[in-house]
Amino acid sequence: MLRLLGILGAVMFAIAAALLTWPSFFRLERTFPVAQIISFRGLLTVVFAVLAVVGLLLAIARPLRAFALSVAVISLVAVVANAAIVTTRGIGTDTLPAKTDSSIRVMTWNTAGSATAPETVAQIAVAMDADIVTLPETTIETGEKVALAMRDLGHPMWAHFTDYPSTQWDAGSTTLLISPEVGDYAVIESSLDGSSNTSTVPSAVAMPTSGDGPIFVAAHAVAPRQSYMQHWRDDLQWLADQCVDDNVIMAGDFNATIDHMADLGVDGGTLGRCRDGAIETGNGAVGTWTTQIPALLGAPIDHVMASSHWNPTGSLVLQSMDASGSDHRPLIVQLEPVD
Repeated sequence: MLRLLGILGAVMFAIAAALLTWPSFFRLERTFPVAQIISFRGLLTVVFAVLAVVGLLLAIARPLRAFALSVAVISLVAVVANAAIVTTRGIGTDTLPAKTDSSIRVMTWNTAGSATAPETVAQIAVAMDADIVTLPETTIETGEKVALAMRDLGHPMWAHFTDYPSTQWDAGSTTLLISPEVGDYAVIESSLDGSSNTSTVPSAVAMPTSGDGPIFVAAHAVAPRQSYMQHWRDDLQWLADQCVDDNVIMAGDFNATIDHMADLGVDGGTLGRCRDGAIETGNGAVGTWTTQIPALLGAPIDHVMASSHWNPTGSLVLQSMDASGSDHRPLIVQLEPVD
C-alpha cells in the first residue's frame, strides 16, 4: 500500500512539474492559480532545486527512498528545463546601443501613483534619452510635472493621458509622454471615453495627427487576482487586438509574462503582431516586479513591444531604482525602423 501511494504521489508530482514548466501545453497558462505561479519562473526554478535537494536527503531513509529519489529526479529535470527557458529568454544586459538618427527609445515604468517623485521619473527618462515614456498608475497632473521637469532638463515632452474617474487612486490613470521630435499625437476618442479599452484600469492609444508615425499604445492590464481573471484575459486579448498594424509600438504594465501570452500572437508575434523587445535583446527573464525580490526571481510583467516596422536593438531593466518608491522597475527598449 505504501509503495502504491509513493507511485501515485510521484506521478502527481511529475504532472504538476510538467504543468508549471510547460503550462501552454495544457492550455492552463491563463487559469487560476497556474497563472500566478508561473509568473515567477526564476523563483520556480529555485523551488524545484530546493525540492531536488530535499528529495535526495529524504532518500537516506529506506522506507521513503523510492519516492524521494523520484521527487529528486523529477525536480532536477524541472530545474534544467526552467533554467534553459530562463536563459533563452535572457538574464540581463546592462547597456543600450548608441542612438541613431532614426532610433526611438521607449521607457515604461509603473510608478505606483505618488510613490515615485515626478523629478525622479524625469531624471531617469532624460538619462535614458527616452522619446516615449508610458506611465501606468500616473495621473495627468503628475505626468505634466514629469514633462515640465524633463523640459527643464532640456528634453521637452508632450503629455497625454486616459483615466477612469471611478477607479480608486492613481491606478485609474495612465499617462503617455511623447517627444515633439517624434511628431504630433492625440489619444483616440475610444480610449478617452472607455468604449474600447482595457477593462478595469485604462490604456491609451495615441495616433499621429500628421505624418506616418507609429501608433503608440500605453498599456495597463488589470492584475490577475482571482476575482478579476476574466477581466485580465479580456485585457490581454484587447491589447493583442491593438497590434494589428505594421507600425505599432506598445509599452506598459501588462500584468502578464510571455508565458501568459501563448496563442495570442499572430504571424510570429508575441501579442498580436507585436514582438517583445526585451526577449529579443537579452532581458526577457529579468523581473520588473516586484522590487522586493532580486530581478531574476521576479516577474517580467512590464513590456515594450513593436510590430514588424520596428526592430529592437537593445534593452535595459533598471535595478538601481528599486528604492525609488515604486514596486516596478523601469524598462527601456531601443527600436530601429526596418528598411
